[in-house]
Order: sequence, then C-alpha cells, then structure tokens
Amino acid sequence: MDVPRTYLDHAATSPLTATAAAAMWARSGLVGNASSLHASGRAARRVLEEAREEVAAALGAHPTELVFTSGGTEGDNLAVHGSWIARRAAGPGEPHGRPRVLLSSIEHHALHDLVPALVRDGAVVDRLPVRPDGIADPAVLAGALAGAAGRETAVASLMWVNNETGAVQPVQALAEACRSAGAWSHSDAVQAVGHVPFDFAASGLDLATVTAHKVGGPVGIGALLVRRGVSPAPIVFGGGQERGIRSGTLAPVLAVGFAAAVVEAVARLEEHAARWRRLRTRLLDGLAGLPDVRPHLPETASPSLVNVAFLGCEADDLLLLLDAAGVDASVGSACTAGVSRTSHVLLAAGLAEDEARSTLRFSFGAETGEADVDTLLRVLPEALERARRARGATFGSRR
Repeated sequence: MDVPRTYLDHAATSPLTATAAAAMWARSGLVGNASSLHASGRAARRVLEEAREEVAAALGAHPTELVFTSGGTEGDNLAVHGSWIARRAAGPGEPHGRPRVLLSSIEHHALHDLVPALVRDGAVVDRLPVRPDGIADPAVLAGALAGAAGRETAVASLMWVNNETGAVQPVQALAEACRSAGAWSHSDAVQAVGHVPFDFAASGLDLATVTAHKVGGPVGIGALLVRRGVSPAPIVFGGGQERGIRSGTLAPVLAVGFAAAVVEAVARLEEHAARWRRLRTRLLDGLAGLPDVRPHLPETASPSLVNVAFLGCEADDLLLLLDAAGVDASVGSACTAGVSRTSHVLLAAGLAEDEARSTLRFSFGAETGEADVDTLLRVLPEALERARRARGATFGSRR
C-alpha cells in the first residue's frame, strides 16, 4: 500500500497548477511551428506572442526583453557564458576587452559548475564571498567591481534568492555597481518569482533568469530577461528564433502554461507569502522542541523555504527515513544528478563540513498547509533518532 505523500520540496519543482493545466489543455490541439509562414504557423505564433506578453507584464519586463528558454539552467548558462563570449575580446566600445566574470560563491550548480568551462575557454573567474548569514555584503560587492577589476568584468552574477537557504540578495546593489563599471549584471531569479516581490525594470539588472516549474508551470520552459541594448552571444546555434540569442523550435503550449502559472503566482504573492510565514513559524516552533536542531535563518529570506541542520546525523539518512514516512524534502539543490555532495552554499557561509552535511531543506508551495507541517513534525522525531543512531551519535538537549 502506498504511503500518502506530504510534499515539502517545492523549491525543486512545484506541481502543475489547475490554472496552468487548464490553459494548456485548451491549446493542446494547436498545430503548427511558430516559425512557419502558413496559417497554422501564424496561429501558433500568435498564441506564443500572447503568452510572451503575459509573462513579460507579470515580471515587469517589455515583451521584446523576454527570450524563451528550456528553463533555469539554460538561462543561467546563456546569460553568463553568452555575455562573456560577447564581451571578452576588444571591439567597438570595448578597446581592451573584458575577460573577467564575477560570480557569487552561493550560485546554483547551473553557474557553479560552469566555472571550469569558462576557465578552460580563457575567462578570469572571481568569486564573491558572502557573510555568515549567506548574504553578499553590498560594500564587498562594490569593491569587487571597482577600478581596473570592474573595467575588465564582462558580467557579474548574484542570485536573487538562494535555492538552499532562501537568502535574499542585494541585487539592486549588483546592478548599480555593474552600471558604474560598465559590466553587465545578471541574477538567477528562479526562486524569486512568485515568492518575493520581483520587477525586472525596477531592479536595474541587465539579465535575469526565470523558469516556469518553480511556480506551478510546466517543466521544460523558462525565460531569460534581456534588457534592450544588451545582447549575449548564443551558446546553441540554429535558426536564431529568439532575437538571434537562442535557437530552437518554440513551444507555444508550454508558453501558455508558463504564462498562466506566473500570472497567478504574482497576483497571489501577498496571500501566499503571508501563509508561508505562518507555516515557517509553525515549523520552527515545532523544531525548537527537538535537541541539536539548528535552523539557518538569513536576515532577509524567502518565506517559502526553511533550511535546517540536524546535528549528529547524515542528511541523506534522514531524508530517506522521512521519505519512507511519506514526507518529501531535499538535501540542498535537486540539480546534482542524484549525487550527494556537501553544499558549496553552506560551506561558503562558513558552516563546518559536519553541519553542512546534516542539513535538509523544506520548501512550501501554493497548496502547502498546516497539515503538511504537522505531518512532518509528527514523523520527524523518530526519523531523526534513527538517523542519529545509524551514525552512532547520542545527543541530549543542549542547544
């Protein structure tokens, strides 16, 4: 008999909403390639462009600034690698070229694991440190883009909301520092849209990555927001369907689902955020009664994500025990091909290896309720005791 599931891993992916599913079903019979010139192709193009306008409006962008992608990983790679390719060499307006890339030390694996390829191609990659709360210091950020280093920087990237800790980053400070240095600014906003206020135009950023499936849209579509006047080089070649920046046959039905999900998520942000804050408090109050449990609480954080160290156990062990009890959670990022790695995000924030390896992430979505948190708190004590016993650890009530 299947164990009923309690889903607390929305930061990995959030279930398709009824609104998005209905919108996609209504267009499921659509025939035609949106790049074709015949009537079916023009009909597909019209549906695609209507979806583009809806997504752009919800995100505070102009429709021409929205480049459809397959999701967050492609968007991040295109933004950073493509910007470096476009600006690395001397050319009009860039007499000395810009060989440098600045990345924060807490980026998603989509950028963290891009570094070897950038270095292999000749980029100079510098890492921006974070404070112990996992948030970049605006003064340190400004210093990293000052003087000659700033003039050599092609692009700097700082994620809007960290996918493991929920820490909200000073992206406007990034945009300002980059503007002063003539560098392009990028933010991975995958965990921001629908979870914290987001407005591309107001941010001052040059580029921002978003995706559909984190807000209840379909997997397989996202967007890179590209400010007018900014043009990263393509990293995949073909028909150049999206402003010559991104090639590939477009997916109008997925775009419709993306639009429906993001419009709803943005419209209901205040309602959802208020509920998530109550759920977070409920969870933290429950965790306070367990020994040697240490939540990581950044000063400014997304209300939908809680990162917790369960000292004295391996997070993988606890995760599997919770899974057996019907609770879905996560060990840091879900984008590591099933391979357990110590979180580079938590290590960058100064956590010891043992604490970083004992950390789980719980994340809420549009339908998460008190019953979900209560189920977790009911099964957690036994699972935690067994996980610690498996490691041979005995813990008391010290905090």
